[in-house]
Amino acid sequence: MDLRQANVIELEIGGMTCATCAGRVEKKLNRVDGVTATVNFATETAHVTYPETVSVDDLIKVVAATGYTAALPQAVPADEAARPEPDPLGQRLLISGLLTLPVVLLSMIPALQFTNWQWLAFTLASPVAVWGAWPFHRAAALNARHGAATMDTLISLGVLVSYGWSAWALFFGGAGMPGMTMSLAWLAARGDDPGMHLYLEVTTTLTTFLLAGRWFEHRAKRRAGSALRALLDLGAKDAVVLRNGVEQRVPVDRLAVGDLFVVRPGEKIATDGVIVEGASAVDTALLTGESMPVEVGVGDAVVGATVNAGGRLVVRATRIGADTQLAQMAKLVTEAQSGKAPVQRLADRISSVFVPVVIALSVGTFAFWTAYDGGVTSAAVTAAVAVLIVACPCALGLATPTALLVGTGRGAQLGILIKGPEVLESTRRVDTIVLDKTGTVTTGVMALVGTHPAAGIEEQDLLRYAAAVEHASEHPIARAVVHGAAARGIAPAAVRDFQSLPGLGAQGLVDGRKVLVGRASMLAEQGVALDPAGAADGERTAVAVALDGEFAGWLVVADTVKPGSVAAVAEFKRLGLRPVLLTGDAAGPARAVAAEVGIDEVIAGVLPAGKVDAVRKLQEQGHTVAMVGDGVNDAAALAAADLGLAMGTGTDAAIEAADLTLVRGDLTVAADAIRLSRATLRTIKGNLFWAFAYNVAALPLAAAGLVTPVLAAAAMALSSIFVVTNSLRLFRFR
Repeated sequence: MDLRQANVIELEIGGMTCATCAGRVEKKLNRVDGVTATVNFATETAHVTYPETVSVDDLIKVVAATGYTAALPQAVPADEAARPEPDPLGQRLLISGLLTLPVVLLSMIPALQFTNWQWLAFTLASPVAVWGAWPFHRAAALNARHGAATMDTLISLGVLVSYGWSAWALFFGGAGMPGMTMSLAWLAARGDDPGMHLYLEVTTTLTTFLLAGRWFEHRAKRRAGSALRALLDLGAKDAVVLRNGVEQRVPVDRLAVGDLFVVRPGEKIATDGVIVEGASAVDTALLTGESMPVEVGVGDAVVGATVNAGGRLVVRATRIGADTQLAQMAKLVTEAQSGKAPVQRLADRISSVFVPVVIALSVGTFAFWTAYDGGVTSAAVTAAVAVLIVACPCALGLATPTALLVGTGRGAQLGILIKGPEVLESTRRVDTIVLDKTGTVTTGVMALVGTHPAAGIEEQDLLRYAAAVEHASEHPIARAVVHGAAARGIAPAAVRDFQSLPGLGAQGLVDGRKVLVGRASMLAEQGVALDPAGAADGERTAVAVALDGEFAGWLVVADTVKPGSVAAVAEFKRLGLRPVLLTGDAAGPARAVAAEVGIDEVIAGVLPAGKVDAVRKLQEQGHTVAMVGDGVNDAAALAAADLGLAMGTGTDAAIEAADLTLVRGDLTVAADAIRLSRATLRTIKGNLFWAFAYNVAALPLAAAGLVTPVLAAAAMALSSIFVVTNSLRLFRFR
């Protein structure tokens, strides 16, 4: 295919219930000549590259022929976007739960079984079996059309068999007679008469429990696109445009390339552009994640959504809309999420083999007993139904959601939020952990870390004069000096004739003396002879101070390491993980921080795209990579990593793009998160093993007629209790 003639489109895919569905749609699209498609189950989208010979309608028809829906993304008006989305699955769960409770109580408590209670239970259970379980029935039918069997097939079979048998028992088997009761004594007396037992509690609880699991999963999946929305929300909403010398505030989407717009101190830069007037410091943490602002002036390029921290700027727009760096970052996040291989749920893998075997065994059992008894008998029906009830997927269905529920609950107590079960698959294989520097390993806040007074100057005086001038400035370095002085008990003196020198420093009169604070180059230009002792070594920032034209000393400012970072890195190594520091900061400061916390490998000076490339390079080398970050510039790398961990103190974009959130923003919790994830995954696998083992052990007994439907239902309940109890062990995680 000629790539120059290729078109690229995003389609919204509807009707998918599991990763198998995504794989089926992807396979069908890729069979079309010249089409390359990637289907993301989490975001319910298909990224399709197609030639001129194929139309969008053709692609939509291919998806429709597969049994799903496809449509072009629709723009949502701003007023509608603010409205809460309807939650049909949540409504289905709520109504099913309200109907299930009385059915279970009536079926399990003999004291509540009034005359003809069974008919009320049947009436309440019917909408649950038909309407409540409809998502499972629909998915099962869709899978059957394509010769596939998944977890939905098991659920649908379990609901229909238990409900169908109960209906037969009520209308034809004698269970509908007035005065009918169900108790342990009744079970002992009539356990051999399958026509006198109902399985309505099985029907309703199975549906409700699994709807709850599907609802929790759906909530997590709906958040998959939140990282993109969080990124786009970072942009400025309007801009002050200069037209014929007059300032006019307009929505940012009305900006055009070449427009001049004004950015005042504290405002976001509306779009990418070049400065044509003014000088300032710009907070570029959006791009680099670093706390140190960048000094800019006429001719320098600036990026939309970064913050003007200093003087007034006039900027000429050079890129707008989808061409801006913010839009490109959003695209990076989307591509990184789409590039993750769809994770097939473990239960579906088991179901794809297990369900056909169960159905074949049930049919074979019915045929055997029919031939053995010389016709259709109660024994044939009982054995065939017992096989299906034994295979009812309560335990299999509960294996993942219960462990996840307990694991996430325990995680929340420890300050760890896990988004969904698919997150856990890669945790046991993680061998490399990539750490962002600023805000993750370090505090992300500039602080005064040293003072070097000149000969004859007291440290207190140096700080008192410098803090007096810097107190009137909003520059991050100025704030660090002021806070550092305050921490040492030094109150700033009053300042007169204050003057900010954007990009250079500030000056003013303090106690009648002229105080100059700022860059060494600025002081040198004003004739101040500087003493190089105490100046910056490339790893920290040194601010020069002069009194009445004479050098007074250096103030050293730097980002500081978080208290728990050293212990966290040591713990990563104990877990067998290789720590790598990945930062947009310069190599000098990055290596200084790495040496302080015990990291040997450093990748410095990279922008968001470079962080993604670094993660993917490690993956191409065969490593399974966890990434810990907190900034907007980390979002795409968090999404690209096999396991993304966001600091809860970081930006919404990073949190939404990550798989795990460390609520306290403490790096030591990252090690706990990996251990908890591994423990939760082990529990899920243990649950699946024992649930499957129960089926394997019980199915032959049911086929041999040694297990009645009543005992099958009891065994199924016990297996479910075991799964829940095993999951509860996660609460003991330390």
